[in-house]
Amino acid sequence: MPSPVEDLAESGRLPDGTPVRILSHRSVRSAAHMTGLSLRRIEIQALRLEIVPDRYLRNMNTLDCAAQARLLSTTVAMVGLGGLGGSILEGLARLGFGIIQAADHDIFEATNLNRQLLATDDTLGGSKAAAARARVELVNPAVELNVRQNFVNPGDFADFYRGADIAIDALGGMSCRPAAQSGAAKAGVPLISACVAGWTAMASTVLPGGQGLTNLFCQDGAASGPAAEDALGCLVPAIYVASGLVLAEAVRLALGQPPKLGGPEGKLTVVDLGTMDWERFTLRE
Repeated sequence: MPSPVEDLAESGRLPDGTPVRILSHRSVRSAAHMTGLSLRRIEIQALRLEIVPDRYLRNMNTLDCAAQARLLSTTVAMVGLGGLGGSILEGLARLGFGIIQAADHDIFEATNLNRQLLATDDTLGGSKAAAARARVELVNPAVELNVRQNFVNPGDFADFYRGADIAIDALGGMSCRPAAQSGAAKAGVPLISACVAGWTAMASTVLPGGQGLTNLFCQDGAASGPAAEDALGCLVPAIYVASGLVLAEAVRLALGQPPKLGGPEGKLTVVDLGTMDWERFTLRE
């Protein structure tokens, strides 16, 4: 007996003209209402039947139906919803990462408006967690977002990351990064970490027990001085580059592919938009 998803599917085409069955935006909601399943579950069900929810048509053919279904089945845990975190969250939602756990204790200030996607005149003075929740609901309501307005204490990172498929460190500065990296290692979860200062963006993936940004900037387990972003500022072009590196790496990890920004040797990618240089370094103990 055909499922509601199959009944509601329509003939369509990918942007390159390839014929495909699609499930319209409205039909996703109709199928969820008819079956009592969540929007995420309906989208996964459709993709497993080679039916593409139309919001993901532009993800094909770089991703296929199986890959998109894997993204929707992936759990990401991230700390930080500011400049980096807000842009990364937006990308995760638009890509279709299905389950996101996020935390940030902070509220928006006028100084955030130059770079933070979630910062607007309307959100000033409000919590970043609340703005994140509202934004994801607008962008992709199929994403199941659990967002907390609280500070993740150094000893709590392992519990926060535990059970996720991918951990993301979108923290500002360096003071909490050693705890984030250590917590992800204890939880047995790969950690994608990024930072920005001026025109420069850095990103690295740390496999449990591997080397990352913390080992470069916090060699004694703590930041050695003021964060570079405080001296050089945070410019939105570098934020977007760093976010793009994190998001591309998150897709690779979700699909079971080896990391490009890290791995056993802990490679670090550095992009300097001031000189338009791109470098990769190996971090060794």
